[in-house]
Amino acid sequence: MPKPERHAQLLDAARDLIRTAGTDEFSLARLAEHAGVTKPLVYDHFGDRSGVLAELYRSFEHRQREMLAAALQDAPDDLTAVSRVVAGAYIDCCLAEGRELADVVAALAGSSTLTRLRREAEEAYLDMCRSALEPLAGPLDPAGLLAVIGAGDALARRALDGSITAEQARAALSRVVAAVAADATDHDGEDHA
Repeated sequence: MPKPERHAQLLDAARDLIRTAGTDEFSLARLAEHAGVTKPLVYDHFGDRSGVLAELYRSFEHRQREMLAAALQDAPDDLTAVSRVVAGAYIDCCLAEGRELADVVAALAGSSTLTRLRREAEEAYLDMCRSALEPLAGPLDPAGLLAVIGAGDALARRALDGSITAEQARAALSRVVAAVAADATDHDGEDHA
C-alpha cells in the first residue's frame, strides 16, 4: 500500500481504537495489532504515541476548516446568516469527531506539541472566521474571536455528553459569534451589514 494511503489507514485505525478503548490503553503496539501491521511500520509513520495523537488532532482541525469553508461558500452576505454558519460548522465538526477528540486533547494535555498545534489551528480557523465576518461587521477584536473558540469547545462538550442538544449548542454559539461581530460594528461606529 502506498505510504499516504497506509498513513490514512493507520489514522482511521487509531481513531477506531480510541473510540472503543480510549487513550489510556492506546499504544503503538495496540495500534499495530488493531491495524494488522507490524510495530516498526507504525513507528515509521508516527515516531511515538504523541506523534499519532498529534496527527489525529491535525486531521480534526483540517476537517474543521474544510467544513467551515464549504459552509461559507453558500452563505448569504448577511451577518446573522454567516454567524449561524460559523457556529454550525464548529459544533457539527466537533460532534462528528465525537469523544475521540476530547480524549486525544486530554492525552496530549501539557505537551508543547499540543500547545503549538492548538495555537496554529486556532489562528487558522479564526483567520477564516475573520475573513467571513469582517466584510459584514468591520475589524474584529482578536480577544472576542478567541471567545468563539472557548464557547464552541464548551458547548460542543455539553452537546456530546447530552446535557444540551446540538441545536442548542449551535444557537448559543451563533449568538456568541453575532455578539463578537456586533461589538466590532458598535466600536467602528459604522454598520457594515
